[in-house]
Amino acid sequence: MAPIKTCALGVGLAGLIYHVPFILALPDLFTLHAVLERNPQSPGGKVKERFGVEIKIYRTIEDVVGDKEIELVIVGTPNDTHYALAKAALEAGKHVLVDKPVTETIAQAKELDAIAKSKGVVLYGYQNRRWDSDHIALKELLALPSSYDRYRPGIRASWKDGAGAVYDLGSHLLDQALKLFGRPAEITAFIQNIRGVTKPEVDDIFTIYLHYNIGSPFPNPFTVLLRSHILSAKALQLRYVVRGTKGVFTKYGLDTQEEQLKAMPTVSSIFAPGYGQEPLEIYGTVENIAPDNTTITKSIWPSEAPGQYVGLFKNLAGAIRDNEELEVKWAETTQVIEVIELAYKSSKEGRTLEVPVL
Repeated sequence: MAPIKTCALGVGLAGLIYHVPFILALPDLFTLHAVLERNPQSPGGKVKERFGVEIKIYRTIEDVVGDKEIELVIVGTPNDTHYALAKAALEAGKHVLVDKPVTETIAQAKELDAIAKSKGVVLYGYQNRRWDSDHIALKELLALPSSYDRYRPGIRASWKDGAGAVYDLGSHLLDQALKLFGRPAEITAFIQNIRGVTKPEVDDIFTIYLHYNIGSPFPNPFTVLLRSHILSAKALQLRYVVRGTKGVFTKYGLDTQEEQLKAMPTVSSIFAPGYGQEPLEIYGTVENIAPDNTTITKSIWPSEAPGQYVGLFKNLAGAIRDNEELEVKWAETTQVIEVIELAYKSSKEGRTLEVPVL
């Protein structure tokens, strides 16, 4: 299989941490042919500065789609540019990987899907958190609630703070919940800007309830609670709480891959021992109730399987070259955008909304 000639749009956090390292680390599957960098500050741009490789640098999307050698375009630019850039690449017959949130509206997501199908190309949503070590360990459990807390009293010098917490972190949480449990019957959301340091309409905290009816997928009704708070001053942030009939699973701390990717000296570190492996001190714990309904025993629930974002890229290459089934289907990423839109509407109107049955 010939390596897939790839162009990464954007060389910020997404491009340099989450996209380019994996393209470079898989030379049998991909070749980093070019990047879109509008204002490079050095002859080789940020990719050469970080990874020491020489590639083409394009400054406009027109130059990118005009390059007939490019087969795959990775969109890692600000959220409000995803739709237009992905559309241009798809219309040029390129395969496209789009970072989350894939679009700002469900209508845009559906339009991109239609274009991809008409062109016969792969359209893939970048939901890398499915390959987090803690999520892998949680797949067989009932996640209730799930959290992404941080402490950040000010704003970052980044476009991500301008997108809002629901579109940023909420995209991951909703994707995980919908993948685990399917489509809810109803949604209730509370979305706010608690810091007041940016535009009032740009949210920085949220609480979202997904309500499930009997038999979807469990015998009794249940609720999944997803939340994120920007002013959570804790050494280890709460990640998951799982409440079942015989015990409770509690997990603190986050997958280690992002920090490892920021610090790694070479892309080969992705395959080094210890990559993606959680330290013992942030393993989850399980508290079980004994048959006497009084005694509680506590044990460790290890995240034995390391996180492996590389799995997403291997699946993407297989889909492009060998027609493998997508592990992140576009319909699933479209559903995330639909539920985000419903969450904002629920919060604005102050009521629980029905989620339309597909």
